[in-house]
Amino acid sequence: MRNSLIALWQYLRAFILIYICLYAGIAISSLLPITIPGSIIGMLILFVLLSLQIVPAKWVKPGCQILIRNMALLFVPIGVGVMQYVDVIKQQFGPVVVSCFISTLVVLVVVSWSSQLMHGERKVVSEREGETK
Repeated sequence: MRNSLIALWQYLRAFILIYICLYAGIAISSLLPITIPGSIIGMLILFVLLSLQIVPAKWVKPGCQILIRNMALLFVPIGVGVMQYVDVIKQQFGPVVVSCFISTLVVLVVVSWSSQLMHGERKVVSEREGETK
């Protein structure tokens, strides 16, 4: 009985933390002058809390495991929603493909440029050059 109560508390704590971050993101999103989804801001808040170790990862792990395990099921409503707009997607197929292609190229260029900027060129020192005689 005690173990099941502990497990219940761990799941409850994980989902409470995830939902707090989600609703904080939604609140911040409603205050911003630009349109950024609240769920994205909530994920960023959770990321910052976890990376700064304000919230231990073991506190949100049980809830995240459940969500990841059932991720395929969570995409069903989105797929059904997209299928309701097939005629709109057919009409706008060209712009959608072009925008996907351009955004992919932009992401590749930005990631490669920032990676090069952060890591720079590193010289590889061979064993013979590093040895002293």
